[in-house]
Amino acid sequence: MWRIDGVILTMLLHAGPVEFLYYWLHQLLHHHYLYSRYHSHHHSSIVTEPITSVVHPFVELLSYVVLFAIPMLTTLFTGTASIASLYGYGTFIDFMNNMGHCNFELIPNWLFPIFPPLKYLMYTPSFHSLHHTQFRANYSLFMPIYDYIYGTVDKSSDTIYECSLKRKEEFPDVVHLTHITTPQSIYHLRLGFPYLASGPETYKWYLCLMWPVTLWTMMLTWIYGSTFVLERLRFDKLTLQTWVIPKYNIQYFMHSQNQSINRKIEEAILEADKKGIKVLSLGLLNQGKDLNRYGELYVHRHPNLKTTLVDGSSLAVAVVLSSIPKGTTEVLLRGMPNKVACAVALALCQKGIQVATILKEDYEKLKASFGSEYNLVLSSNFSFKTWLVDDGLNEEEQKKAIKGTVFIPFSQFPPKKMRKDCFYHSTPAMVAPTSLENVDSCENWLPRRVMSAWRVAGIVHALEGWNVHECGYSMFNVDKVWQATLQHGFKPLTIPAATKN
Repeated sequence: MWRIDGVILTMLLHAGPVEFLYYWLHQLLHHHYLYSRYHSHHHSSIVTEPITSVVHPFVELLSYVVLFAIPMLTTLFTGTASIASLYGYGTFIDFMNNMGHCNFELIPNWLFPIFPPLKYLMYTPSFHSLHHTQFRANYSLFMPIYDYIYGTVDKSSDTIYECSLKRKEEFPDVVHLTHITTPQSIYHLRLGFPYLASGPETYKWYLCLMWPVTLWTMMLTWIYGSTFVLERLRFDKLTLQTWVIPKYNIQYFMHSQNQSINRKIEEAILEADKKGIKVLSLGLLNQGKDLNRYGELYVHRHPNLKTTLVDGSSLAVAVVLSSIPKGTTEVLLRGMPNKVACAVALALCQKGIQVATILKEDYEKLKASFGSEYNLVLSSNFSFKTWLVDDGLNEEEQKKAIKGTVFIPFSQFPPKKMRKDCFYHSTPAMVAPTSLENVDSCENWLPRRVMSAWRVAGIVHALEGWNVHECGYSMFNVDKVWQATLQHGFKPLTIPAATKN
């Protein structure tokens, strides 16, 4: 497990042969012949990130393996190897390599005055970042000593390091506050498996094999979890972030969790207000009627809130209305008549489209919200070509639909698709403009570069400079929000007529 002589030998061999040979190999790789054929691939990342550290052509990687094998093989042949020296050295290489390419200065400036020689024995992220921008300086692996010896240190290295530490924290303009959905959804986050995050969230059987990790993360988030930043985007002049509350869907339906969830949401809102964030949009179940009256609870508690709180209901209504096929004269509303559903039903009735419900309870709620019957009818017939549904639509109800029925969700979550001869729209969402930067993952079950209407609404509020809260039972002018959204480059998510489950 441990041999002190092997550990010391590994350290000396790295500081000597490995660092020295790497320095000259790196200079050689910057010769135009080798650079154009090999090393330029690594330097295609001018703004680096940790994964950049292992992006090399095969031959180049092979040369690095040979270098790093020097300490390992030497300790093995001399009989001084141990688990600590072998695995410790491998961990050291990966950590330093990733740190040097993280493009974020995290080495505190109080460290070097304590031990001045450390300046020559350990590089910083800003030191190596200069190599990726200047190309002809700072060639060292992890120890800048050879750059100082041979005069290849960039003169601005110290200045850049100091400036990087002094730079103020950047706060976003818009925050979308969402939450974890299912236990396995953690693997679809950017923090989980990037290849899963790059596609819409679907069930993967092999993730069941990860149940020990899944259970551990559930316990961790349940007991110690705190809100974290999931995504950072840039659009036009706005910086956008997605914050995630470590609560699962099931917890939002547990009355005992309401206080804890509301506290998490309220803390996030107050933090956003403290940081001067312009708009915070409430995503998924963070805007429940029974939980916080569509976000109105927080406005009442904090009447001087400067951050605009948006539930996105007006844009969700606009997206649902735009999804209804042209020429439709009647629709069936099957689902909980919430804020969005009532607004959609009222808008359709005002356009002369008949809205039918199956349950008398739903009929009475809609009638009460309208103030009159309009084109609202109570029906026992399921033969409608267009259904407005929520995620509570079950298999038995779907079986009653006629062939070719179009299911249009108005809820945050999609219903389960049970019919192969019917058409299923996405939950209210819009395609993001091409100018939206850093979109490398999907939002839950939505396709790439598609954002939920509730999330888009927060962005549009910030772009338009609207500083009026949209929460509770109040709602923006639907047409105004829809036109503003289209003007900023967002497009309706079209579902091809031939697309079926």
